[in-house]
Amino acid sequence: MKHMAAYLMLVIGGNASPTADDVSKALSSVGVESDSEALDALISELDGKDLSEVLASGEALLAKFGGGGGGGGGGGGGGGGGAEEEEKEEEEEVEEAPPAVDMFGGADDGGDY
Repeated sequence: MKHMAAYLMLVIGGNASPTADDVSKALSSVGVESDSEALDALISELDGKDLSEVLASGEALLAKFGGGGGGGGGGGGGGGGGAEEEEKEEEEEVEEAPPAVDMFGGADDGGDY
């Protein structure tokens, strides 16, 4: 998958047909080691093919899998023990604003500035 991703990024970047060396350099530039056997297999499969046609045929294959999930199961029913629980009322704390002071921490007495 990393080889294909690098190959596609190189194509998007303007390299119409990246070589195995191009893909290896792109991967190594971000610290990823490439598998030469898997990379050679990918390059040989894509050699001489139009990438847009390859992507279109892959999209057609994905359509056969179907789509959408089965949805989640229903939620569990309530325990019915709501009457036994006591509700605690939380008191709202009123936050008082701090007294106004100037930027140097002194009172507002006019000062030198």
